[in-house]
Amino acid sequence: MRLSTVILPIHRWAEGQKIWQRAEDLGFHTAYTYDHLSWRSFRDRTWFGALPTLTAAATATRSMRLGTLVTSPNFRHPVTLAKELISLDDISGGRITLGIGAGGSGFDATALGQEAWTPRERADRFGEFVPLLDRLLTEDAVTQQGTHYSAVEARNIPGCVQRPRLPFAVAATGPRGLRLAARYGQAWVTTGDPKLYETGTPEQSVEALRVQSEKLAAACAETGRDASELDRILLTGFIPDRNAPMQSVDAFVDFAGRHAELGFTEIAVHAPIPDSDFDIDPAVYERIATEAPAQLA
Repeated sequence: MRLSTVILPIHRWAEGQKIWQRAEDLGFHTAYTYDHLSWRSFRDRTWFGALPTLTAAATATRSMRLGTLVTSPNFRHPVTLAKELISLDDISGGRITLGIGAGGSGFDATALGQEAWTPRERADRFGEFVPLLDRLLTEDAVTQQGTHYSAVEARNIPGCVQRPRLPFAVAATGPRGLRLAARYGQAWVTTGDPKLYETGTPEQSVEALRVQSEKLAAACAETGRDASELDRILLTGFIPDRNAPMQSVDAFVDFAGRHAELGFTEIAVHAPIPDSDFDIDPAVYERIATEAPAQLA
């Protein structure tokens, strides 16, 4: 079980640099950030771009992996995204993981002036986005005509430091997204069942995650892939447990152990943010980072 963290891009870099460096000092496997134009209660608060933030973090850290949780087609195009990712992978020395999902109906969905896509439209676009991005990151030149995304002699030389490309962590719960995870992902990401967040119980959440994991295994079987090849990442904070696992080291170890039994190989927790849904005790957060992994080994 690996322990990672999510650092929201809300800090001016003079302060943010210290937070990313501290995450590395604490031993987190990966430090992720959200790739949004704005997000939930932070819409009218400071919010910086994900890829520039990760670029700065890459120059301020040495060995910790870095990534997005998650990038989506809401305001990205595979051609421009591929060029930025190849550059970021080079700057970081091959430490980037791309968390990628179909997007949602939040602020990003209409920021470019378009109508919010329906769930079917999001799935259709995601189904084009991921395969094209895979090609762009593994081939020197790509031409492809799609319904939603196209590339014409798009050059991406020299490609990624990581070969054949940087890893994809695909966020998905529906059948089409899980098939994409099975075919293109090096990891699968879930936040649990959103329907349980308000009124569900931790026990119901564990069962829902068990079902999701079984569906992933079925998608892998359908594509002829061994499901054990995929890492399984749980992004915490959006299940009925909320911040309860972050109240003590023992509480977190118990939580992580229950989810390790479901096959999860990585848990990502949010760095503390006062006056937010992630308002947790920084001292406990640091103790969890330094003490829990040994108990979960």
